[in-house]
Amino acid sequence: MTATATAPDLATTAEKKPWHGVLVASSLPFKDDLSVDFDAFAEHVRFLAENGCDGIAPNGSLGEYQTLTAEERARVITTAVEAAPEGFTVMAGAGAYGGMESQRWAEQAAEAGAQAIMLLPPNSYRATEEEVVDHFRRVASVGLPVVGYNNPIDTKVDLTPRIIARLHGEGYIVGVKEFTGDPRRAYEIKELAPEMDLLIGTDDTVLEMGMAGAVGWVAGYPNAIPQSTVELYRLSTSGKSEDLDRAKVLYRDLHKLLRWDTKTEFVQSIKLSMDVIGLKGGACRPPRGPLSAAVREQVIADTQEVLAKGYN
Repeated sequence: MTATATAPDLATTAEKKPWHGVLVASSLPFKDDLSVDFDAFAEHVRFLAENGCDGIAPNGSLGEYQTLTAEERARVITTAVEAAPEGFTVMAGAGAYGGMESQRWAEQAAEAGAQAIMLLPPNSYRATEEEVVDHFRRVASVGLPVVGYNNPIDTKVDLTPRIIARLHGEGYIVGVKEFTGDPRRAYEIKELAPEMDLLIGTDDTVLEMGMAGAVGWVAGYPNAIPQSTVELYRLSTSGKSEDLDRAKVLYRDLHKLLRWDTKTEFVQSIKLSMDVIGLKGGACRPPRGPLSAAVREQVIADTQEVLAKGYN
């Protein structure tokens, strides 16, 4: 497959930073014994680049980083960097329970050649604002650009617009992946930190966040259908009214499938969609087990419906 030619997003009208565009929160393939299939992962990195994506964000929750050994986690980053063609960003996930550990993962990513860091707040417990700021300060000291990742559903720490603006104002983040699913936050974030970059964090808010001024998308479903999702992003962020008309049609056609990105079973669901399409999704590591029969049937049906409409 080849990338679909579409209108450029707003980020291409100015200087395009490494964290701009469609950065795929990559899934991670395992072998039958649940060891990491690094060769398949490298092939997946190349596949995403060939199909129009701008980069990859490995070692996020979709990449099951919590289940990896230290050696595996480090090798995921080096594999991604080695497989990435020129100009294809590797934005390494550095999420960890504590700031010192996240700092070490940021250092490892920098040594491997990653271009940016994606960082959750500390997630061992509900950290205070000062503890959150210290966490980001430690990772920012490594020197790579840091994109904050706000996922209060999983971390129990909400990076509110005010805290995000503070982190940006103190020089610790260049942007934020907003995963609350509430596009209204985009406007308050931009009011408080107008120079900071906004990245879409949930696949089922692409159009709304694009219209709100997002310049990037840390995306799940491009793992399975990269060309159509990249097109959706470009159309949603171009700022042209005629592109929005096309984006609305594409968004309606894809939305039923994109919604699986925000379900509890999102990792299994996206991997199953990949299997249906003929890519290597496969099983997850425990504690993520097989989908229930009903959910599995629905994910398959939603994926097949998108394929029947000609999207890939």
